This record gives sequence, C-alpha cells and structure tokens, in this order.
Amino acid sequence: MKRILYPALVGLLALLACENKHVSPKEEVGELEMHVENVVGSSPLAYNTAYTTAAGDDFKVTELRYYVSNVQLVRADGSVWAEPESYYLIDQAKTASQHLAIEDVPVGDYTALRITIGVDVARNTAGAQTGALDPAHQMIWDWTTGYIFLRLNGSSSKAPGNGGLFFDVAGFRDPYNNIRTLTLPLPAGTAALHIREGGAPEMHLKANVLKLFDGPQPVRFAQLSTAAGGAESQRLADNLAAGMFRIDHIHGN
Repeated sequence: MKRILYPALVGLLALLACENKHVSPKEEVGELEMHVENVVGSSPLAYNTAYTTAAGDDFKVTELRYYVSNVQLVRADGSVWAEPESYYLIDQAKTASQHLAIEDVPVGDYTALRITIGVDVARNTAGAQTGALDPAHQMIWDWTTGYIFLRLNGSSSKAPGNGGLFFDVAGFRDPYNNIRTLTLPLPAGTAALHIREGGAPEMHLKANVLKLFDGPQPVRFAQLSTAAGGAESQRLADNLAAGMFRIDHIHGN
C-alpha cells in the first residue's frame, strides 16, 4: 500500500507546486495615433503653390519626403519607452503615410515625444532592407553614403540657372552627421499624454517647411539652392532641429 500511495502523493505535491507558481500578469498596453501635417507657416502645404520666406524669397514645393524614426515616449521621471523597428517615410503626396499607428505602448502617463528625423547609423550601413527603408522608395544614394533623411524639391525665382531647388538632407559621418533627434514637449495646457488599455489618443504634429529656411542659419536661394549632404545639408538639418516640428494638439486624451 505504501508503494502505491507514495508516488501518488509526490504527484499531488508537484501539481500543487505548479498551481502556486507566480504567473506574471500580461503588461497592459494601449495605442497612440500620430498624424503629421506639413505646413508653411499657418497654411497647409500644397504643391506648386507660391510661398515666401522671412527673407522675402519666393518658392514653390514640388516634392517633400522625410524619415521619422526611433519614436520614443518620455515619462516625467526621464525614463522612456521606445517603439521597436520604428521607421516611417512621410510623403506629402501620400496622405496615408502621414498617419502613424504606434502600437503596444505601455499604459502610463508621458510628458514628451522624442523622434529622429533621418535614419540611425546602424540602419544606414545594414544593406538592403524592406518597408519604409526599402531602396525602391528612392530615398538612398548607396550603401556607402546612406539614406536621404529629408528631400525637398521645388523652384524659386531667386535661385540661379533654371530656378530649381534641390535639397537632400543626408550624411551620417562626422563632421557632417546630419541625423537629428528632437524632444518635443506637449502642447501648453496638456500636463501628460495618457495611454490607457484599449485607448488610442490622437497626437497631431505639424512640420513647418518655412523653418528649414528661416532657422538659426537663414537660407537665401541665390546663395544656396542645392544641397546633397555635407555642410549645405548641415545648415538645413540644424534649422529643422531648431523648430520645424511641434506637437500641435492631442485628441482623446
């Protein structure tokens, strides 16, 4: 009888031990909808429409594309949540590209948004890729010089020659590393971005094209109408980092 009861007792104890093991609860997550609107001053950007810089230079835009990557949400204590595989190509000609769904965000309160305009060094040197980084998008020169972080093409009567404007912000090696990471505060009057399980607040960003030319290093098209990496791109990168992007408002918070 003892030989029969002993194995049964051992089995029962093992079963109870398994049931009493601590099971970590599944992390509660929500979603953030981000909408990016390209503007010129207070007006929505429209292709082939005449605009004027602060210096009085007229211009029209015929193409605007740029990378938003490495999306992070910053908490009040300085800790961050970083979205994995976070690469988006914003294209003025494709409305769908301007709406980003940031999924599986840990529930909590966040006080700032951190984004990179461009593509990090690791992905610049990683060879052929897919998704937003697919070479088919024609936003890369080659695997030596890397991705084009922002491209703006257009025209101006102030530009020399045929009046064309051709600006490619690119370059990831010193002394002209033109990757720019921005920390954007929440709009005035918004203490925190609230991520709740099952919720999806909508964050609206505005990207002001004028700031490319009216920033700390003002651009006059008679002197600078083309940029393809190097010091010329650095001027534009510094300008965009100084105020091109801002969080305008948040819905459903």
